[in-house]
Amino acid sequence: MRHLKAWDTKVLHWSFQNARTPILCVVTLTLIAAASVPFLGKAFLPSFNEGTVVVGLRLPAGSSLEESNKVGTIAEKLLLEVPEVTSVGRRSGRAELDEHAENVNSSEIDVDLKPSNRSRQEILKDIRTRLSVLPDAALSLGQPISHRLDHLLSGVRAELVIKIFGPDLNILRSLAEDLKSFLQAIPGMADLQIEQQTLIPQFQIKPKRDAALKYGVNINQLGETIETLLSEKVVTQALEGPKRFDLIVRLPENERTDLEKISNVLIDSPAGKIPLRFVADVTESQGPNMINRDSAQRRIVVMANTKDRNLGSIAQDVQTKLDQFKLPEGFFFKFEGQFESQQQATRLIGLLSILSISGIFILLYSHFRSISLALIIMANIPMALIGSVLAIWLTNQTLSVASLVGFITLTGIAARNGILKISHYRHLMQHEGEAFGVPMIIRGSLERLTPVLMTDLVSAFALIPLLIGADQPGKEILHPVSTVIFGGLISSTLLDTILTPILFWKYGKMSLLA
Repeated sequence: MRHLKAWDTKVLHWSFQNARTPILCVVTLTLIAAASVPFLGKAFLPSFNEGTVVVGLRLPAGSSLEESNKVGTIAEKLLLEVPEVTSVGRRSGRAELDEHAENVNSSEIDVDLKPSNRSRQEILKDIRTRLSVLPDAALSLGQPISHRLDHLLSGVRAELVIKIFGPDLNILRSLAEDLKSFLQAIPGMADLQIEQQTLIPQFQIKPKRDAALKYGVNINQLGETIETLLSEKVVTQALEGPKRFDLIVRLPENERTDLEKISNVLIDSPAGKIPLRFVADVTESQGPNMINRDSAQRRIVVMANTKDRNLGSIAQDVQTKLDQFKLPEGFFFKFEGQFESQQQATRLIGLLSILSISGIFILLYSHFRSISLALIIMANIPMALIGSVLAIWLTNQTLSVASLVGFITLTGIAARNGILKISHYRHLMQHEGEAFGVPMIIRGSLERLTPVLMTDLVSAFALIPLLIGADQPGKEILHPVSTVIFGGLISSTLLDTILTPILFWKYGKMSLLA
């Protein structure tokens, strides 16, 4: 500390003799840091490293369970060839009562990874390359928690989600294909695909109202009968000890898939049993395999993940492309996923930042009863911004919700150093008879040097475990927070040593006299 105080004394003497130079330097650095923020990569949350990968494998609609199992088995063998893969587990389809019900053409493969010298992006690229040989299979790579977050944000397991809304399903499918081709040129897009919505064979049964009236068949009863025969209806339960089994009524499988047999199935009427074709037209046609809606409107989804680029940059390119893409009247886009959530979170955190800084100012003013002293103390906040932004650039991180939370946390920590010094300057004048001037400010600064360094070093040392091993699972959120705070602590501590004494010397006297 003796050496540090001797160094600090020399620096303070120089700074008082050249007061404008440090102020201009800090202002310039602050403006540069603030101007560089828009050029930082943006993301909703930092990339997770869960130690596992979830591979979504989707075959064309209508693929059988046997075919899905065959392709899934090939995919498992290809995945096991990746050096980092230790085990795989697959499920094809999900039951109707599952909250994420899926047809058998959809498979999910859980892949466990072991530590490796290769980065996660390199491993994912290897997996995509190996699985690209699978014919007619749409791939989507993610992680268990990340997939759940994406699904909660947009209802789709992808980072970028573009929903096209409109009344006509055929036009929606055509627009989705055109949009997919339009977006393929954007660098950094991965797993670009369209939500599966294809035409499949189906039977259409349309009641003939005049004929039904002639035979005395009620239309509602006719609908219930058809539903029972082609779907199923629980008529009673069978008891076997403590177990209960539903007994259902429906047509045999071979009769439910034969147009002629459905047409000739006998139904009840007041005139006796009559064939269904007497009171309804039974035809074979094509229809969509599914119809998805959001807010009671039909929609189709174009989805993608990211690779080799940050989410914000890709999303901006996608937004530019969407502005150039023309839609027919009655159709519109909605851009969802992590990008939309990142924008909403940024706006909210920006508002909370203003409230936080306003609260700090009010507390400082209520204590010092001086606007200028409160502003001098808060000058530490832009000084902290310099180190925080530089730390993000040096560590090649993105501006995420975690980073923004770090900025808010840093505002309170940065203001602490100024409070320590300004309070001590006042103490020296009010209780120890020191006169306002350079000697008093130098004495106060040197006496506060130890407390300032102790508080900042304690905070900095506490962050070191979070700064080391950024890729380790569990540190994804805390590492960006600690990076921002650590960088801000360094810059605010160093610059506060010079700038706060100068500002107090130039603008603090009138506040003390008042």
